[in-house]
Amino acid sequence: MKRIKTDERPGWDEKAQALGFTWRHLDGARYWDERAYYEFTLAEVEDGLEEPARELHALCLDLVAEVVKSEALMERLAIPAASRDDVAESWAAKAPSLYGRFDFAYDGQGPAKLYEYNADTPTSIYETGTFQWIWLEDMIEAGRLPATTDQFNSLHEKLEQRFRALFPAGGFVHFASDPDSVEDRQTVKYLEDIAGQAGIEPKFVPVNQIGLDADGRFIDQDNYLIGALFKLYPWEDMFREDYAAKIKGSKTQFLEPAWKAVLSNKGMLPLLWDRHAGHPNLLPAFFEDDPRAADLGNSYVRKPLFSREGANIELVAAGRRAKVLDQGYGEEGHIRQRLHTLTAFDGNYPVIGAWMVDAEPAGIGIREDRSRVTRNLSRFVPHVIVG
Repeated sequence: MKRIKTDERPGWDEKAQALGFTWRHLDGARYWDERAYYEFTLAEVEDGLEEPARELHALCLDLVAEVVKSEALMERLAIPAASRDDVAESWAAKAPSLYGRFDFAYDGQGPAKLYEYNADTPTSIYETGTFQWIWLEDMIEAGRLPATTDQFNSLHEKLEQRFRALFPAGGFVHFASDPDSVEDRQTVKYLEDIAGQAGIEPKFVPVNQIGLDADGRFIDQDNYLIGALFKLYPWEDMFREDYAAKIKGSKTQFLEPAWKAVLSNKGMLPLLWDRHAGHPNLLPAFFEDDPRAADLGNSYVRKPLFSREGANIELVAAGRRAKVLDQGYGEEGHIRQRLHTLTAFDGNYPVIGAWMVDAEPAGIGIREDRSRVTRNLSRFVPHVIVG
């Protein structure tokens, strides 16, 4: 695994704008960054990333099957008591999943280590599935990369196949997000486009305009019933909304399903470690009130059960606490995970997002930062496979 410096494509910014990649600059900072790319061998991708993602996903499903039968474990994960039947019944009904993203620390020298599983509302899907592939094609066409250069990236195709499998007769599917978040709205637009390619008729509904009819069914802003809904809105928030009690009777098919609340929770990390201690792709992790957490000593990462984009993640190295981006997460509790510092490449710390579609690995996207915690403004950098 190498980080290779390179020049930007002429006109890349205009191309991104034309394609709707409007969040390529965030708050005046560069988000998409093609001044470098990461190079992998095929063995590094297949053995170091693809197979661990497949295996960990299977372990995660086993964990869900256990958690949904245990009030104590759902309590441990801060799933509200009134919503636990929603989680358990979605699993019992085999409610299907669309996607998820593992975040790995990996440098090509040792096993990938799982930081967390973004199993419910992962973003960076467009830049992974489409824009970095366009970058690769342009680089090959310009003669700047050999024609044999490849990329671990079947994300777009697998998503289209998955939509077809979920809705074989086509039909009408709603898509929801915060309409005022540019990144969220454009990400959902991308998924709407893929759904359209799969023969589905998509319709966007702002998440704050979803209502209820007299029969307890969810309806959109035009009073159409919502029979199937992709929502870029986390279950931990949905379970705490006023409408939470109506979810069960709504008859809506949700993507992602309610059982993903088990896996989009950092409490799944100590649960996985407890069941698979010593697994090469897991880091020791414990709930903060577990006496075994003391075994981590004075070097660990303190994580809220729920947080986004590195918020309220605290690195403690030899007792020294790094600065925390405080966005108010942590009320439901914390875990501690062994400190496993990312390897620096030219002073940049890359986290590899390994995408799953259903139960199949589908590609990777890389976010890097000068900080050891990946945050909202961390840059997305493309990758290639050689050899």
